[in-house]
Amino acid sequence: MSAMSDYLELKFLDHFTGTASTSAPSAVYLGLSTGSLADDNSGTELSGNNYTRKAITFASASSGSIANNSAVEFNSATGSWGTVSHFGIYDASSSGNLLFHGAFSASKAIATGDILKVASGSLTISAT
Repeated sequence: MSAMSDYLELKFLDHFTGTASTSAPSAVYLGLSTGSLADDNSGTELSGNNYTRKAITFASASSGSIANNSAVEFNSATGSWGTVSHFGIYDASSSGNLLFHGAFSASKAIATGDILKVASGSLTISAT
């Protein structure tokens, strides 16, 4: 399950009502969390231990959803990241704005030396 952030909902409304001209970000980035991220971007993204957001690309939307079209591989953890259970899609490689957020279908404990990989087609964002 995924959701749009409050930020993206407002940009969507502005764009499609002609209130403001907005453009899509040039790239989007996958961020990780050990807990839920909320529409208002509250929650805690991972930090430290060689963690950085990674660029993610998507195929065209179909049947109300869109999925990543290439694998995403994070850096090797230099310390525990905890149990990664949630994701955020951001408009910048650091800071920036949360666009979408959701939970992975399974959680994964990341220890020193582990590399988290998200397979192509395994991260889906749905419009409901």
